[in-house]
Amino acid sequence: MLKDAPALKPQPAPHTLSVEDAFAALDTRVEGLSEAEASRRLALYGPNSLPETARPSRLLIILRQFNNPLIYILFVAAAVAFLLGELADGGFICVVVAINVFIGAFQEWRAETSAASLNKTLRIKPTVIRGGVRRIVDIDEIVPGDIVHLESGAVAPADLRLASAHDLKIDESLLTGESNPAAKASAGAFDEATPLGDRRNMALAGTMVVAGRGTGIVCAGGENTEIGRIAKMLGARGARPPLLIRMEALSNRIGVFIVLLAIALGAGLFMSGQSLADVFLLSVALTVAAIPEGLPAAITVALAIASSRMGRRSVIVRRLPAVEALGSCTLIATDKTGTLTVNRLTAKKIALPDGAEFDMGGEGLQLEGELEPQDGAVCDDRNRALIHRLARAAALTNEADVAEIDGVVEAQGDSVDIALLVMAEKLGARKKELNDCYQRPSSLPYEPQQGFSASLDIETENGFISAKGAPETVLAMCADYDREAAERALHRLASAGYRVIAVAHGDAPKDSAALAEHHLDRMEFLGLIGLIDPLRSEAPEAVSSARAAGVDVRMITGDHPETALAIARQLDASWTPDHVLTGAEISALADNEAALRQEINEAAIFARVEPAQKNLIVRELQRQGHFVAVTGDGVNDAPALKAAHVGVAMGAGGTDVARAAADLIITDDNFASIVAGIEEGRAAYDNIRKIVWLLLSTALIAVFIFIMALIMDMPIPLTAVQVLWMNLATEGIQHVSLAFEAKEPDIMKRRPRNPKEPIFDRQMIEQCLIIGVYISLVAFGLFYYLYEVRGLDIGSARNLVLLFLVSFNNFHTFNCRSETRSTFRIPLSVNPVLFVGVIGSQGAHILAMHLPVISDVLELHPVSLADWFSIMLLASSVVIVGEAYKLVAARPRARSHRPVSAGSSAP
Repeated sequence: MLKDAPALKPQPAPHTLSVEDAFAALDTRVEGLSEAEASRRLALYGPNSLPETARPSRLLIILRQFNNPLIYILFVAAAVAFLLGELADGGFICVVVAINVFIGAFQEWRAETSAASLNKTLRIKPTVIRGGVRRIVDIDEIVPGDIVHLESGAVAPADLRLASAHDLKIDESLLTGESNPAAKASAGAFDEATPLGDRRNMALAGTMVVAGRGTGIVCAGGENTEIGRIAKMLGARGARPPLLIRMEALSNRIGVFIVLLAIALGAGLFMSGQSLADVFLLSVALTVAAIPEGLPAAITVALAIASSRMGRRSVIVRRLPAVEALGSCTLIATDKTGTLTVNRLTAKKIALPDGAEFDMGGEGLQLEGELEPQDGAVCDDRNRALIHRLARAAALTNEADVAEIDGVVEAQGDSVDIALLVMAEKLGARKKELNDCYQRPSSLPYEPQQGFSASLDIETENGFISAKGAPETVLAMCADYDREAAERALHRLASAGYRVIAVAHGDAPKDSAALAEHHLDRMEFLGLIGLIDPLRSEAPEAVSSARAAGVDVRMITGDHPETALAIARQLDASWTPDHVLTGAEISALADNEAALRQEINEAAIFARVEPAQKNLIVRELQRQGHFVAVTGDGVNDAPALKAAHVGVAMGAGGTDVARAAADLIITDDNFASIVAGIEEGRAAYDNIRKIVWLLLSTALIAVFIFIMALIMDMPIPLTAVQVLWMNLATEGIQHVSLAFEAKEPDIMKRRPRNPKEPIFDRQMIEQCLIIGVYISLVAFGLFYYLYEVRGLDIGSARNLVLLFLVSFNNFHTFNCRSETRSTFRIPLSVNPVLFVGVIGSQGAHILAMHLPVISDVLELHPVSLADWFSIMLLASSVVIVGEAYKLVAARPRARSHRPVSAGSSAP
C-alpha cells in the first residue's frame, strides 16, 4: 500500500522511524491528518488491504468438478460404449456428465460468492485521530501518517511506529509464535535487521492489544506490512464443517460397498447370459445411481442457506461448523451489558459519603442539568461543591471523547466513560476546560483485571489524584469515611439495578511524578454514581423461548451481585440471592473442587467474575455435559469464547479480539438474536436430515430391484442409460430444494439434540429401509406384472417402470419435507423451490418421452393418459406409507424429545 508520498518526508525503514520524524511528517502534528488530506492519500495509495486469495475463475470451478471418482467411472463407461459402437449410449453418458458438472459448478460458485460477501461484512474498525477529533473508520481507509489509537481488545490495522505507550502489551503470536504478550514502549530506535519479536516500538498489523493503551503513526500498511509480506506467499481455504467431512466419508464408504456389489451383480448378470458390454454399462449405471454423490454438495448448500438466514436475523456466521453446532446448544452463558440490556448507560443517581442521594435530571447530551435531592437530602453549597469535585474526578479519569462532527455531537469510548463524561458535562465539569487547566504527567488507564482507572493532575504546583472504578476496589483505597452509610447506599443502588461506580480523591505522591498503584492509599471517598442500563424489551421473551427449547440460560457478568440479580429478576422473578455466585466465592472454593463444581452447577447468576473465572465456569459447565454457547464483547472474554463449543461475539460493541475468537457475531448485540440463531441452526440440521432421507431411500431402490431380478431370473427392469436418466431427473434439483424448507413449528419446543448423535439414528435407518423396500417391491412387482402377466415387450415394460420410479421420487420428496408432520399440513407456498423442482422433474421426463432423439437413446415412448394416471396413483401410495410411519413411530418418538418443562434455568 505504502510508497513514498509527496506529502511525507522521505522516510527510512518503518522500524527505525523516530517519534519526532513521524510527527514531523504529519501535516498538522498532534491534530492528525485532515479529512481532505486523508482522502487524497487514500486516492494515491489505494485501500489498506492485505492481498487476498484470488477467487477461483469459473473455468477453474468447472474443472474442479471433474476431480470426482464417479466422473472417472462415467468417462470410462462412455469410452467403452463408443468402442462397442453404442454411440447413443456413449453420447448420453457424456450429457449426464456435463449436466452434473454444471450443477456442481453452480453450487460451488454460489458458495464462493457467499464466502466473499461474508469477508466483506467482517471488518475491523480502528480509531484514528483526524483534525484533532477521534474517529472510527474502516480499516481500508487507513492511510500513511494516520494517528491510530490502540486500547485493550483492538487489533493494529497497519504497522505502527508507537508515539506513546502506557503499560501496552500486544499479542504477536500471529507473527512470532511467542505466546507471551510483548511489552511495548515508544522510546528507542532499532536496526532494520532487528527480529520482529524485539521491535518494542512497533505495533504490527494484525496483532492484538491485550492490555494497556497506546498511540501510533501508520508507517506501513497493506501488503507492505509484515503480515502482508506473508500473505503474499500464503493462501488459505476455510475449515470445512465436520458434518460435511463425515458425510463425504460416509459417501465414500457407501461407494466402495456399491462398487463391490455392482461387480458381484455384474458377474451374476454375465453368468445369466447378458453380454459383457451390457453388464459393464449396467454396473456403471448401478454404481452411479446407488452412490449418494450429491450428499456433500447438498449439505454444503443447506449450511450456506442457513448462514444466509442467520444473517437476515442479525447473526453472522464466521465458521460454518457453528451452524451445525448452535442447534445443539444446551446452555447459553450470556453477558449482561449490551446483550440482555441495551448498552446505553446513563448516570441517574449520585450518592454522597453521608448517604445523601440525588437524581440527575435531563436527557441526552445537554450541558445543563439539575440535581433532584431524594429522601430529605439537601442540595446545599457543601453538597454542590462535593458533587462538583466528584464530577471533576469522573471527567479527569475518563478516556471518552465528545466532539461535534458535521453538526452532530458524537461520543467515542467505553460506555461507562461516555455516561460519566455526559454527567460531568451536565454538572459543569467540562473535560476540555479541565484539560486546559491541568497538566497530566501520569495516569493509570482502566483495565478489567485491576477494576479502576486513576490520573495524576497538576494545577500550577499543586497536584492531586483522581480515581474511579468498582466500589469494592475504590473503597479499599479510601480512609475516614462512613462505611455503613456507603454500604447502605451501595446496596440501595445495586438492588435497584444500577451499575455502581465509586469515585475518590487523593494527594499527589511526593516521591514520584509517575503514578503507581501503591500511591492509591488513604484517599478521600467522594461518592457513588449509579448508572442504569435498561433491560432490552425483547430479552424476557427470548429467555423464555430458550427455556421452552430446553436451553438453559446463565448470566456471567463483572457487575455487582445485587445489580446482576436486579436485572436477572426482570427475566425470571423466581431467581433469588441463592442463585448468585460471586468471583470471590469461586476463589474461596479453589481448593475444594467438588464444592466448586456443585456451586457452579446450581448457580444461575455469576457476578464480579474475572476473565479466568469465566473460562473456568465455561469449562466446568462443559464437564457437566452441557453444549455451551458463550457471549462476550471484551478482550477479557476471548478465552471463554475460545473455550466454548460456540463463541458468540458482539458485533456493534465488541472488540476485535472478541470477534476474532468467536464462531458467530451478533450484529445487533441482542440476546434475542442468539435464540434466533439456535432456531436457524436446528432448522438447518432438520433440512440436512430431510436431504439424507431422500437420497438414501432412493439409492436403495436400484440395488434392490437388480437383486430381485437376479433372484427371479428375469431381465433387468432398467437399462444403464435409464438408470442414469432416473438419477439425473430425480436428483438434479429435488434434494437440494429440501434445503430451502421452512423450520418446523415445534422446533423450539424440542430438547436440544445430543451433539454426538449420528444422523443415521434409529429413525433414519427405519424410514430409509421402509420406503426403499416398499418401492422396490412395488416397482419390481409392476415390472413382473407388465412383462410376465400382461405380456408387454421388454421396452414397454421398462418405459412404464421408469415413469413409476421418477414419479415415486417426485411424491417421496413431499414425504421428506418433514420427518414427523403430515405432508398434507405443510403448505406448498413455504417452499416454492421444491414445487418447481418436482414439476420440472416430471415435466422433463414427459418431454423426454416425446423428443425423438432423447426418446430413442432412453428407449422411451409416450404413454396413454390412462396409463399415466394409473402410474401416478400407484406412485402416490408412497405418501400413504410415509404418513403411516410418521403416525405410528415418528411422531410418538418426537413427543418424547420435548422438554419436560420450561422452568427455572438453574438445574
